Amino acid sequence: MLKTLIKRYPILKDSEADIKAAAEKIIACYEKGGKLLLCGNGGSAADCDHIVGELMKGFLKMRPLSDQQKAQMKAACPLLEDETLGKLQGALPAISLPNISGLNSAFCNDVDPELIYAQSLISLGNKEDILLALSTSGNSKNVLAAAKVAKGLGLTVIGLTGKTGGKLKDVCDLCICANETETFKIQELHLPIYHYLCAETEAHFFEK
Repeated sequence: MLKTLIKRYPILKDSEADIKAAAEKIIACYEKGGKLLLCGNGGSAADCDHIVGELMKGFLKMRPLSDQQKAQMKAACPLLEDETLGKLQGALPAISLPNISGLNSAFCNDVDPELIYAQSLISLGNKEDILLALSTSGNSKNVLAAAKVAKGLGLTVIGLTGKTGGKLKDVCDLCICANETETFKIQELHLPIYHYLCAETEAHFFEK
């Protein structure tokens, strides 16, 4: 699948090893019982939501619940209908920090707008987790602060940036630098990158 990605987007060739390593880190995170936390601004915030959507429901696979899982849930709640259990899908936990609007707006107003994502990490971040930090410039102050706090909490930090990586690159454990300098062109490359990451992760955990 990675070869297909590079064939379709040759400009990502320089990032091939980092993309592969990012998928491996995300899979390892889920295997340890961790979750993916995501942050970004503007279009990157929308990308965070997009990624969560691909991970927490079927993406390329239907992900039906196993018979064992259905039986366990039915035993715990006999009122659960078979129809409901038949429609639910396997999920990988992921949280888009920009979507925590109540906390974000309160902390922005009461304390410091540059630390809104950092504050979320204080509550939600565990050492088994990964922070996926999206910034086309690599210099977004609130994303950079979140990356530093995540590192302080023991999380793995993966960056998704533009050509230079900006300041974020020096904080990350791994930084995928899409080889473009204009914001919209960087964002156009981020989408196939994270689609690959989601597809690889899904393929590892789900058969159907």
